[in-house]
Amino acid sequence: MAMNERYEPQAIEGKWQTRWEEAGVFRAGTRPGAPKKYILEMLPYPSGKMHMGHVRNYLIGDVYARYFRMKGYDVLHPMGWDAFGLPAENAAIKDGVHPAVRTQENITSFKEEIRSLGYCYDWAREVNTSQPEYYRWNQWFFIQMLERGLVYRRFSKVNWCTGCLTVIANEQVKDGTCERCDSPVLDKEMPEWAFRITKYSQALLDGLDTLKEWPERVTSMQRNWIGRSEGAEADFAVQGRDEKIRIFTTRIDTVYGCTYVVLAPDHKLVAKVTAPERQAEVSAFVAKMAAASKTDRLAEGAEKEGVFTGAYAINPFTGQPVPIWIANFVLSDYGTGAVMSVPAHDERDFAFARKYRLPVTPVVQPASGEKLPAGDALEAAFTEEGVLSDSGEFTGLASAEARRRLSAKLEAEGRGKATVTYRQKDWGFSRQRYWGTPIPIVYCEKCDPERRGIPVPVDQLPVRLPEIDTQAVLTGKGEPPLAKVASWVNTTCPRCSGPARREAETMDTFVDSCWYFARYLSPRYAEAPFDAAEAQRWLPVDVYVGGPEHAVMHLLYFRFWTRVMKELGLSPVDEPVTRLVTQGIVNGSDGRKMSKRWGNVVAPASIVKKYGADTARAYVMFAGPPERDFDWSDAQVEGAFRFLKRVWTLAVSHESVAGTAYTGPFEGKALEIRRAAHKCLKRVGEAIDRLSFNTAIAGIMEYLNALQALGTAETPAEKAAMAEAMRLLAVVLTPFTPHVADEVAEAYGAKAFTVQEAWPDFDPALVVDDEIPYAVQVNGKLRAEIKVPVEASEADVRAVAEADERVKAAMAGKTLRKFVFVPKRLVNFVVG
Repeated sequence: MAMNERYEPQAIEGKWQTRWEEAGVFRAGTRPGAPKKYILEMLPYPSGKMHMGHVRNYLIGDVYARYFRMKGYDVLHPMGWDAFGLPAENAAIKDGVHPAVRTQENITSFKEEIRSLGYCYDWAREVNTSQPEYYRWNQWFFIQMLERGLVYRRFSKVNWCTGCLTVIANEQVKDGTCERCDSPVLDKEMPEWAFRITKYSQALLDGLDTLKEWPERVTSMQRNWIGRSEGAEADFAVQGRDEKIRIFTTRIDTVYGCTYVVLAPDHKLVAKVTAPERQAEVSAFVAKMAAASKTDRLAEGAEKEGVFTGAYAINPFTGQPVPIWIANFVLSDYGTGAVMSVPAHDERDFAFARKYRLPVTPVVQPASGEKLPAGDALEAAFTEEGVLSDSGEFTGLASAEARRRLSAKLEAEGRGKATVTYRQKDWGFSRQRYWGTPIPIVYCEKCDPERRGIPVPVDQLPVRLPEIDTQAVLTGKGEPPLAKVASWVNTTCPRCSGPARREAETMDTFVDSCWYFARYLSPRYAEAPFDAAEAQRWLPVDVYVGGPEHAVMHLLYFRFWTRVMKELGLSPVDEPVTRLVTQGIVNGSDGRKMSKRWGNVVAPASIVKKYGADTARAYVMFAGPPERDFDWSDAQVEGAFRFLKRVWTLAVSHESVAGTAYTGPFEGKALEIRRAAHKCLKRVGEAIDRLSFNTAIAGIMEYLNALQALGTAETPAEKAAMAEAMRLLAVVLTPFTPHVADEVAEAYGAKAFTVQEAWPDFDPALVVDDEIPYAVQVNGKLRAEIKVPVEASEADVRAVAEADERVKAAMAGKTLRKFVFVPKRLVNFVVG
């Protein structure tokens, strides 16, 4: 079919999208004997409008999915919707539209935009996390994990968002505010449900060593978040009382230098040990700390504050009393909520000691033999390891050996032990909102007087969200929204059939995204969360694309969940993803992250409408490596459009050569055409393999330039070479600009969609140059570029360089002092 003279993307893109969908081109599982590739991008929250960050994220996966399909793989590339959550609920409160209605409207809009960009998704596997068919399995996982002790009810301090009116995770608190709504976050004590993710802390830490294809910054963030610390616990007896304070320290080798002990303000022993004369001051400080957030208390540069309790603890090694303080920098849920303070060897302790005039006693000396000044003269803490001094029987030992012996003595005497602690805390996941998965628990006064919760029987799942009026969603009146729905919350006990009440809180939406990648394998499966046989075929995910901001939330949670799924016999893998690709941010033309707040958002739909989907795709992929941020440029969008018009014009100009047959030798221009084509094929394939999409497109642009420079094909050999070159141009364009690619391919005789064709092997003989370029310098300044045969000797290269008229002019009247020869790169004439 003849191509139109003008490039009009609106006339071709919808046509090809319809053809692909009708033919089921992107269905997974159609090549059962082929190796598999599972390509996945983080599923979006359906806000209703795509932004350019979405476009970039999905394009990275789309390019890979198309490329590996052409490389002969059976490719799974699904899409779905992270559809529960606060935005839809808040919109319901504001607009009076039910969250289910708003969510479906947004999904419809979002899906239309995705389709308009030509992404190659297998829509037969689409999932929606707000559907009972999906969240039923959230509830099933909850019950399985409850039975295994991985879910429990606790009463603890939580992060309460004053804007969202719900609990949020530690990871969602940024500088004392909610990352979603920027409202202040307060510490609030209340009951909540939690996953015992800390049981897997060491396994999650060890697993990071196997993730060789994850960005180092993500694995580092997870290591730091898990925060493994090797140290010792030691008991400090409270002077004159039966109580003991158990501290944790990573530097037990400094214990002889402990000059005070610090408790968290809310430590259970504070009230017991505080002397009567100190009670008023201590109580005031405790109240002040209760009103402050953890983030503010631990913020870098925050002032260290404390109060003396009037009590003393006994150092278990020296037997000497040390004062017991409470301070803002110790938290009850970190370590044991108590620390021994050694100001000579800890910067924080040193600053606190100087502020409150507490003793400073050096007990570790530099290994170099240099001796630290006395405590009063010490200007800064010495925090390095060294050799112990003034430490009784341990004096003279190196720090590491001292730690081993001190820990052993503590254990032998029953006063402590060597131990490992983790910074990571269990994941509190219950939320006081409506639009989420109901927690499948009921409370019965008769069967469950302690309100530990009775699980709903599995055969009664799902516990469905009630169909309620949007006004019933309103929060902020002392109870979760579902607690106000009497017809739903009042139920019967599964044990005694008496009256009971349902749990009115819902699950954190991160539960939905913990395992969605596995639901894609069999989204209509009704016997289990997913078919274990499909998991054997497809897991782990081969390439996962998403933002690095999820490092210590989603990307950690779903690693935990994958291990649980393996223990349940569902999954064959410990780790969900082999290769993680984190994409950079798309900034506005003003250099700031695209945001409605800044008024610099570029809507993908506006680009598609004006320039076509292929232009948007080419621009975003050419703008820079996937992991780097880039600033939006209207001029470069225009440049991408001009590039595709040049492709179109070239294809139209050579269309008459389509189908040309030729069996003779290729020489001269015909050979140059074939060389250009196969060099491009090699370069683009290698660039895609290493995720350098901008380099791949640059290679296609150079290829286009080369074909244009070679001009009209005239001989049979040149026409046959050009016909091959145009077919290969369609091939290399397919991952990036598939609509143009299929239009060109069809015009040049293709009988199938280009993505269904095999990615051809380049001819090794055609990618080796007969000649190579040399830069020619005179006194280090570039004067010319020459080409010489690959096998040319140093003398041959020099002779050609000296014969160049530009080089002759630069050397005229000067004496040659030195000749520099760098094989296959450059020559330099040093003259004077």
